[in-house]
Amino acid sequence: MADLSSFPITRRWPAKHPDRLQLYSFPTPNGVKVSIMLEETGLPYEVHAVNIGKDESWTAEFLSLNPNGKIPAILDPNGPDGKPLGLFESGAILLYLAEKTGKLLPADAAGRYEAIQWVMFQMGGIGPIFGQLGFFHKFAGAAYEDKRPRERYAKESARLIRVLETRLEGRDWIMGDDYTIADISMLGWVRNLIGFYGAGELVAYDELKNVPKWLERGLARPAVQRGLEIPPRG
Repeated sequence: MADLSSFPITRRWPAKHPDRLQLYSFPTPNGVKVSIMLEETGLPYEVHAVNIGKDESWTAEFLSLNPNGKIPAILDPNGPDGKPLGLFESGAILLYLAEKTGKLLPADAAGRYEAIQWVMFQMGGIGPIFGQLGFFHKFAGAAYEDKRPRERYAKESARLIRVLETRLEGRDWIMGDDYTIADISMLGWVRNLIGFYGAGELVAYDELKNVPKWLERGLARPAVQRGLEIPPRG
């Protein structure tokens, strides 16, 4: 039985199954990347809801695992060399889980780095830009009299989604025939952009043909459907 007692986060979110990977998350576009990945791989895990609406990610216990105060984070009792490993940043977690399980990442070096570059594209572009558009279009920023920030992020979001549109021309998935962590990294963000954020019209989503089909294929996957609801919002 793994001993996770040295990790302060387990004091606030105790592990009922300390032999399983511990997931600390909330069903946001970043959070569901990891829950989808875990559902796709079948790796046993235990989930703990970290309610960001109640600022639980800023508690001392959570910050002890992720000093950046953002979900998701994991604690793997069976890390490298059999030692527990705590990890944050959703992109890093996707890579770690892909390498741990040998799934959803090309085995050849060239394919591996090609997939990783698209994960980085999501981390550095789609995630932060779509998120800012969501803020200025749906949340508090929508009340700002100056609409230039919203216009800036809408324009850049439209550009980024067309990069994805071009990549998907003639491909079912970002890497072609194979569904990978590159797809997992982006599905929740594109879904949020046109759904929860209601920004489809701002980025002219209806003009696209490849991205909507890709999103439909992704959302039809049972593991994706499960992962999008983990952990439940309560």
